[in-house]
Amino acid sequence: MHHAVPEPADTSKLKSMILDAMSGTCLDSDVYRNMLDYTIELFESQGLGVDYYGYHNIVHELEVVYVALMAIWGDKAANFTEEDTKYLYVAALLHDFEPQKDADKPLENSVLEFIGDDRRLIELVKEASLDIDVIASLIHRTVYPFEGQNKYRAEHEIAALHERAGLDADQRAKNLWMGWFLSIVDRIAGYALGPFEKALEMAKMNAHALGWHPHVIAQRSVSYFEQILNGETTMTQFVLGSLSRDMRQCLMNNVLEFFELRRNEIRIQAEYVYENLSLNPFIENYKTRTDPGFVDEIRAIYDELPHPLKISQYTFKETVMDPDFIVNTLRIGSAGGKIVGFARGGPLEKYQLRPEINDEYYGDGNTIFLEPMALKTGYWGLGGGSGMRNMFAMQAHSKHYRYLTSFALRDVIQNRIDGGERIEFVTKFNPERWDYYRVEI
Repeated sequence: MHHAVPEPADTSKLKSMILDAMSGTCLDSDVYRNMLDYTIELFESQGLGVDYYGYHNIVHELEVVYVALMAIWGDKAANFTEEDTKYLYVAALLHDFEPQKDADKPLENSVLEFIGDDRRLIELVKEASLDIDVIASLIHRTVYPFEGQNKYRAEHEIAALHERAGLDADQRAKNLWMGWFLSIVDRIAGYALGPFEKALEMAKMNAHALGWHPHVIAQRSVSYFEQILNGETTMTQFVLGSLSRDMRQCLMNNVLEFFELRRNEIRIQAEYVYENLSLNPFIENYKTRTDPGFVDEIRAIYDELPHPLKISQYTFKETVMDPDFIVNTLRIGSAGGKIVGFARGGPLEKYQLRPEINDEYYGDGNTIFLEPMALKTGYWGLGGGSGMRNMFAMQAHSKHYRYLTSFALRDVIQNRIDGGERIEFVTKFNPERWDYYRVEI
């Protein structure tokens, strides 16, 4: 089969791609279509649809199903029987099935506990004449990283499931191999289905959900791909060899782009360490802020932020030009130097924040809201963000604001509290751990 690289944008498109792939195969029956419908319905009803900004949402689940099918029916299809295909389809569909999670990364035991308690799913599995223990064993093998305690626990659980399912030695070996196959598909699927813009957004989603600071995204992405390509070479080569040329090329192009992104970061950091790069925050006056060229320049930096951090994306120009708002920039060298970041915020009452937030000072006119700061890729982690934040707080104080509120990663807020800053959590959000806080200024 030859399949062009699709760029799935939503659940309905991915669902259509999967149904097309299933047509005329051993999966072309109502029970497997009903499983697909039910899984989508449950993810979306639990807030894990396309609007959930975490890596492990319904889009990821469906991408893994689609790429698994493409690999199963690819150039090395002889390795899989019809029964293998059915088990892998169901395991892929359910592998991150944890709708009531409080952290983005699913826990395999929680996934399987949820599946075991869902009557409709159990009915569908029985209708398909499949063994839930075999499905569970495949899902356990997708634990990542598969090493240390993770590996020990997974192997212990898998052995018990194999015993309960009554698998002989050959069947157990095949099942472990299929679980390894699914784990590789799980980790590469989304990166084989679109351009680098999509791949980078996926990496940002993962970082946001895991509470990583932006400056580690490229570094950890490179480590992630190196581990897959070099640490699990045999299975990775098998999976890639089973996919279409277009999908292989898409994946490898994205991997190379991450390596290039990291190389550029290292170059910037080297210049900073060698003191060839001076980053300084500056207060921008109203005349500069009304210059369309300035607005376009900082908008390009703003567009690099992950989706949930774009608090006022639809009123960006208006807020930059609003005299009630504070805008600072981070520039290389002097006041006329290249802009590599900015901070912006204004009266709390001019924002419509998440409905779960109940700020007791809303309406009192004594609180300024600082939007998540934006820096160009490569300039995170060099101190520019804290410099802009301190300058912003000084300006807010001069405007007689009593409080400053913003969003930040829970661990970052806690570290600042532990360091002696007078900060309080106002509203905590799970599973993102991206919390709303207040500081007295």
